[in-house]
Amino acid sequence: EQYVVQEMLPLNKNNHTLNSTGGGSWEISDKAKLCRFLCYGSEGSLYNTREDERIRMENAGALLSMLQESRGAEVVEEIKRFTQDGRAVRMGPTIFALALCSQHSESNTRQAAFKALKDVCCDPAHLFDFIQFKKELKVDMKCGIWGRALRRALSDWYNDQDAMSLAAAVTKCKKRKGWSHQDLLRLSHTKPAKDAIALISKYVTKGWKEVQVAYEDKENSEEVLSVFSYLEVVEKVKHSRDETEVVTLIEEHKLEQEQLLTEHLKSNQIWSALLKEMPLHSMLKMLGRLTFRKVLEPGSSQTHFVCDRIQSETALKKAKIHPFSILLASENYKKGQGYQGKPKWEADKSILKAMDSAFYTSFMNVEPVGKCFVVAVDVSTSLTSVVPGTSVSTAAAILARTEADTHVLVYSEGTVVPFSVSADMTLKELQSKRIDCTLPITWATENGKAVDVFIIVTNNPLKFVLCEYSQQASGANSKLVMCGLTNIGNSIAHTEDRGLLSISGFDLGAFSIIRNLAQDLI
Repeated sequence: EQYVVQEMLPLNKNNHTLNSTGGGSWEISDKAKLCRFLCYGSEGSLYNTREDERIRMENAGALLSMLQESRGAEVVEEIKRFTQDGRAVRMGPTIFALALCSQHSESNTRQAAFKALKDVCCDPAHLFDFIQFKKELKVDMKCGIWGRALRRALSDWYNDQDAMSLAAAVTKCKKRKGWSHQDLLRLSHTKPAKDAIALISKYVTKGWKEVQVAYEDKENSEEVLSVFSYLEVVEKVKHSRDETEVVTLIEEHKLEQEQLLTEHLKSNQIWSALLKEMPLHSMLKMLGRLTFRKVLEPGSSQTHFVCDRIQSETALKKAKIHPFSILLASENYKKGQGYQGKPKWEADKSILKAMDSAFYTSFMNVEPVGKCFVVAVDVSTSLTSVVPGTSVSTAAAILARTEADTHVLVYSEGTVVPFSVSADMTLKELQSKRIDCTLPITWATENGKAVDVFIIVTNNPLKFVLCEYSQQASGANSKLVMCGLTNIGNSIAHTEDRGLLSISGFDLGAFSIIRNLAQDLI
């Protein structure tokens, strides 16, 4: 099936130029392509929710072009901006781009990249990814990685950390991608800038017994004593088989799941202790498993605690939980079974009610873009089962509730009908909404709507032809997003046109990409 889409493309934008063919589309500048790569790992106009994690050099053509044009400092600034503003859907491409800059031939680019390492790779997992990317790039670029600049950057990464935060980090994320803290500290020849960092360095490279010999029963600063005591607790947990002792240590020192033994995680008492400080994102993912294990039972204190935490405005704001995350977690929990049907559980009604409340509270975390959106849903085939755990009407309602000027349409067999999705509908009302009517952009023309972003949602392959969208009819600089929910057979014409983007599948990242496109950030 083909869709003929009429669109008036944006004019007078700084980061794109008129197509050399003289047509109605606009070429994407290298800067815009770089931003797309940093956002979702491809310079093209297709975002695939099931894309594999491997970053390919062929997807970074604009990045390489900008580096060859001596625009490395500009690239690094964009990398930092994407990280700090939370624009990236996946961190892999951003870290890859930083690693590439750090191995460029121009010294200014390398220096800027290494200086940005602390800002971009804030946690050990990202730091290990950075080193692994450098190792992989070494093969392609015929250059070494362990030069003075990298050693200094890694030393700064460890020395600039708060000592207690670093102690927690090195005991929670010990290794990744074949790299460990011991490797990095050894290869970088890090010289600790203060005593507490020196203690952590010795712990990582030499082990706990060496630390005991060097620091136990000796005069130490308050910071050193705090770090020593914390690491002593971590070691005690690693060797303890006493359930009560482990629970006490978790509660007193706020230990997390990653710091425990696999054997510990067979205890419901230990899971109950972990719940008290568990990150909210993790808690939402663990609800089914905890219910299956009987850690969460109807009317129990643990269930009351979880319900209160899920609904807490403070907790939701701190964790920056998006409504779509709540929606997916709620629907997955409601299913009563995990991947491939295991494990199975009976969803607790009070938890479902708490998640319904949290769904609406979490909208405070979504800042409106302030644009006019048209969400057009193709109902020629059923869409309710395509996006795991949710319905398209609910996903459309998220936009409708966030953006005041949003129009939801349904279309099929050449007919377009407005679809009533109000901002105050309950989750149950949204999910029971039945769509039985029917095409979209001509509706905007006929109704004189100045639309900023069209979002076409379909269960069919994304194939369409772009035509001019009359400026007289719309008066708006419109963009078009095609959402194909099937993940298969998706293709899109005019991929060099900055006004177009297609999304294959649908996930939380799709909302970020739509937002970035609407604000001319990609």
